[in-house]
Formats: sequence, structure tokens, C-alpha cells
Amino acid sequence: MPAPEAQFIAWFRAVAPYFHAFRGKTFVIAFGGEIFAHRKFVELAHDINLLHSAGIRVVLAHGSRPQIEALLKRRNVRSRYAKGLRITDPVALECVKEAVGLLRVEIDALLSLGLPNSPMAGAAINTVSGNFLTAQPIGVHDGIDFQYTGSVRKVDAQAIAGCLDGGNIAVVSPVGYSPTGEVFNLAMEDAAVAVATALNAEKLVFFSDAPVEDKEGELLPELTAQEAAELLARSNRLSADTRLYLAHAVEAVRAGVQRAHVISGKVPGALLIELFTHEGS
Repeated sequence: MPAPEAQFIAWFRAVAPYFHAFRGKTFVIAFGGEIFAHRKFVELAHDINLLHSAGIRVVLAHGSRPQIEALLKRRNVRSRYAKGLRITDPVALECVKEAVGLLRVEIDALLSLGLPNSPMAGAAINTVSGNFLTAQPIGVHDGIDFQYTGSVRKVDAQAIAGCLDGGNIAVVSPVGYSPTGEVFNLAMEDAAVAVATALNAEKLVFFSDAPVEDKEGELLPELTAQEAAELLARSNRLSADTRLYLAHAVEAVRAGVQRAHVISGKVPGALLIELFTHEGS
């Protein structure tokens, strides 16, 4: 047998146990709006299609920061942040709504690809989004009024599970709604952790701009929650995004999510490498 064919057969047999282990499990995949700005979502859509085809229940949690920034810049409005959170005034809220709406359409469009001779051929993926998150205002902290910036109060896990039961991919946007009909801007990573926890997800995967490394710059393939917390306390080599996502990964695992992953979005196929190889990404 030619070497390439033998290699393919060996690879295919090696991934079979993962298909058995993951079928029917819920994965929450979280990524910032940068993945659209850098035009990487097409490749990710191919990989999401593969997970969906393997019987994995997929929830996508997306951010929209660069898109909001671009819309504010177009209006000649300066972004304001405090404690790492956007201060969402009425103008910023309008930009949040516009950015989130545009990204939802973009996600739907790219997961609808079905070109022959492509990874999406015959996929027929349906996406569902909705008012899954009930939010409350963060309010005033240290004299700063965060206005329409909110936090997750409740996740409608039953509604999301119903979408997944129907064979759909659920899309969770970084906005929440109050019982009085107000809209609040949420941090994507907070929404992702809340959803993963409420669904008792098997995995929460964050795409970051850099991998997790120790203070000497060595790649860290696996950590306990305690080791990750200690790394956050002592290492200054982590990028701001990786530090943020690793902290939320610790929070998710301590809240009951089976496993959380922080992977580099700059590595082609990082999601598949992480999930379907022993070494991971």
C-alpha cells in the first residue's frame, strides 16, 4: 500500500474513538469579532460543519468588538472603557445592535455554504439564535456608570437545548434582554461561560490571538484549573486576550464544565487538531 494511503487509514482509525466519545455531547465554541475582521470564519465554518456532521451539539458564542469600534469611528465617537469593559452609552448601544445583527447574518451565510467539491457540500446546516440571555445592568462602580453594559442574569438553557435537539447549531450573541425589554451589551466571554455552565457542556473552546505559554515561553498543552490560576498570577507572557480567556476557562471548569480549551486562532485547523489528536493544538 502506498505510504500516503497507509497514513490516511492510520489517521482515520486514530480519530474514530473521538467520534464515539463526542457524539451527542455539547461543545460551546467562543470567538471574538476579530475572526471575521481577519476573514478566518470561512475556514472555521468548515470545521464546525465537521463537528456537526459527527453528531456534536454545537453552540457558537461570538464577540463583536472590532465591528462596534468601526461603527463608532464612522460616527466620530470615541470608545470608552473601564475595568476592561465598554461603557455602553445610547450611541454605543446602537452600534452594538448593528454590529451584532450584521454578524448574525454573516454567520448564517457562511454556514449555509454548500458548494460542490468543498467541505460544506451537502451540509444543510440550520442555525438558530434568539433571546436566550436575560441580562441586568452592571450599574455604577467606583463612580463610573456603565449604562447599557450588562451581565448575564439567566440563560434559557431549555430553549437552547431544544434548538440543539432539532439538529440545529445555536448562535449566542453578546447581547442580553431585560424583562422590561431593554437591551444590554455583554462581554462575549461572560456569555460563553454562562451558556456552557447552564448546558453542562462537555467543552468550552476559546479562540485567542496567542497560545498559552509559561513564563519561559514554553507551550503548555494541559493545565488543571489550579495550575492555570497560578499561571495567571505569576506569568506576564500571556497576551491580554489569552489571559482573559484563560481566566474564564478556569471559571467555567470550576462551575462544572468538563474541559475548557484556549487555542490560537492563528493556527490553521487549530480546532480539529485540538479535539481530534492526542497532542492537541
